[in-house]
Amino acid sequence: MKRSLRLLILIILIASIFLDTLWAQDSWKLKREKMVATQLEARGIKDQEVLRAMRKVPRERFVPEWYRSRACGDHPLPIGYGQTISQPYIVALMTELVELKERERVLEIGSGSGYQAAILAELKTEVYTIEIIKPLYERAKKILSEEGYQKVKFLHGDGYLGWKEHAPYDAIIVTCAPDHIPQPLLKQLKDNGVMVIPVGPPGAYQTLWVVKREKEKFIFHNWGEVRFVPLIRRAK
Repeated sequence: MKRSLRLLILIILIASIFLDTLWAQDSWKLKREKMVATQLEARGIKDQEVLRAMRKVPRERFVPEWYRSRACGDHPLPIGYGQTISQPYIVALMTELVELKERERVLEIGSGSGYQAAILAELKTEVYTIEIIKPLYERAKKILSEEGYQKVKFLHGDGYLGWKEHAPYDAIIVTCAPDHIPQPLLKQLKDNGVMVIPVGPPGAYQTLWVVKREKEKFIFHNWGEVRFVPLIRRAK
């Protein structure tokens, strides 16, 4: 009798944990749906694949636990080491601006939390991402692997220099701000490729530039003011 009671209690506990997990997953799914509707679609993000990716990728997994309740808020969040995860709208905007197609090759400068790389991977592209801060590189790599994005290629290195080995790229997304556009990145952009990059002084607003390559010519479009953490260089 006692054995049966213990078994019943165990079953109830397991069922309770399972139901709590399902409830939590549904709760986050609803939060992401609201995030997409109120922060992205309401501000003009139209690319349906980008919107699908933003609904699907569990943003809460890429945020430190103590900020997790605010994961879907309309703001960036600290991820440690003086770095941030960009607000959802900026992630969606930059992803939409590079106009990626399936199986295209994209380079991300500044892996950070790994969230932008996950969004890019959801678009069925070849994703190459560089992070200079070793603990962030290791954390992002771990989370992306746990979430099923094992095909994302990582490099611990200086993003200013790009990743020449896999160039040229159909798109380059820079998620930290240099004070000028790095020439190595321009050279690694494919003909008709697009780069989105914030440029400006640290600690102030920067300009978000969309750069399109037409053979040896580069066309620059100003997309307004943004604010990013500065691009960190490796000490010489």
